[in-house]
Amino acid sequence: MRKTLTYDQGKEMARHETLAKRLKIDVYFADPHSPWQRPTNENTNGLIREYLPKGLDLSSISQGYLNAIARQLNNRPRKCLGFETPAEVFAREIINLKRGVALQT
Repeated sequence: MRKTLTYDQGKEMARHETLAKRLKIDVYFADPHSPWQRPTNENTNGLIREYLPKGLDLSSISQGYLNAIARQLNNRPRKCLGFETPAEVFAREIINLKRGVALQT
């Protein structure tokens, strides 16, 4: 469903060309120390920090708890989505894809 992906700088992005080819998307890189170039990512990080404070040892967190966090965040209305939830928007886009309707951005 994505057409582009914007990474930050980091060695974990070394295989970006392979990913871009497999997913048929364009990959971009944000400038160093420029979080405003990836606003959705930065906002999501802030929401996750409400549950998992920075510096927390994640090895002690169960997959069940992580799944619960994901469910809560995916069912939380977002202003940027017209106060719909990510789950609602995603479900609608899946239906549109099945019907052959282009993504509405």
